[in-house]
Amino acid sequence: MGSADAGELARSLAWGVVVPRGVPVDGGVLHGCPGSPCVAAIGAFDGMHAGHRQLLNRARRDAASRGLPLVAVTFDPDPSGILGPEPQPALLSRDDRLRMLWSTGVDGILVLDFTAAVASLDYRRFMDGLAATLGLASVHVGEGFRLGAGGEGTVARLAAWGAGAGVDVFGHRLLALDGSPVSATRIRRDVAAGDVQEARRLLTRYHFSHGTVVHGRGEGTSFGFPTANVVCPAGSVAPASGVFGGYVVVDGLAWPAAVNAGLPPTFADGGEGASGPLLECALVGFSGDLYGAAVEVMLTEELRASRRFGDVGDLRSVVLGNIEQVRRRLGEAPVRLEGPR
Repeated sequence: MGSADAGELARSLAWGVVVPRGVPVDGGVLHGCPGSPCVAAIGAFDGMHAGHRQLLNRARRDAASRGLPLVAVTFDPDPSGILGPEPQPALLSRDDRLRMLWSTGVDGILVLDFTAAVASLDYRRFMDGLAATLGLASVHVGEGFRLGAGGEGTVARLAAWGAGAGVDVFGHRLLALDGSPVSATRIRRDVAAGDVQEARRLLTRYHFSHGTVVHGRGEGTSFGFPTANVVCPAGSVAPASGVFGGYVVVDGLAWPAAVNAGLPPTFADGGEGASGPLLECALVGFSGDLYGAAVEVMLTEELRASRRFGDVGDLRSVVLGNIEQVRRRLGEAPVRLEGPR
């Protein structure tokens, strides 16, 4: 795989995308001033993957045919944290998700506060409230979408509600690739297994993780290749193990990097404060102090599986070889990303 261009990297991060300041509304926050009535697409939108983009495209065509604005309706926190035994790891932070949604060209984003009380609402009451807030002309959801107490608000029941309320409701078939629906669950599984290229195919962009650079063990410096030890927030989605090629974004510059995911088997301890996934990044061509810096790490391909080395000299030789692979494939100059973050 060759180096990525600035446009692809920026699109993967929604770099330079500025979401309008939110305005409080009943039950949430509305970004943008779409006007009423409108067309709404409803979903969790975690990952903003190919299936989400297909849903939004279909809703956009409907909105265009009606001459109306399109509003994406999403939830915070993710409903899985309220409805399930525990929250699912997030492919995107809330802010990243909003930037990704805004980058698709929607006219507004409504972020609803998802609480136990909201989860227990009768679906008709929920939809009545949404219609009062937005002035709905039509609603677009995935075919398996459910909402309201006990998940009783199926697509068929939402359509029946819409018939009485004068709102068209469309349940769209989920996008399937290789015989399986594209879903956040599928992508989390691919990333955890290290299949970042498959994750890219399903996301239509590179997967990335936020993190903070902390002090590590110091082995890289002693070997001649200092590393940035990036600790991601707890609940982030990252490979369980493996060595990858990718980029580390520092102050708008995407540096090619060899990245070790998880604790290296040769050493028993990790970086300080490693409450979330640990990514050890050797930035090609970079020199400077990154301790405490907030960075983004994008993984573009797996270079090899993690393994234990009996000899530190062998480890050094293999890691240097991985860094050289990255240098050959991605170069050693950073890629500048234009616009604000």
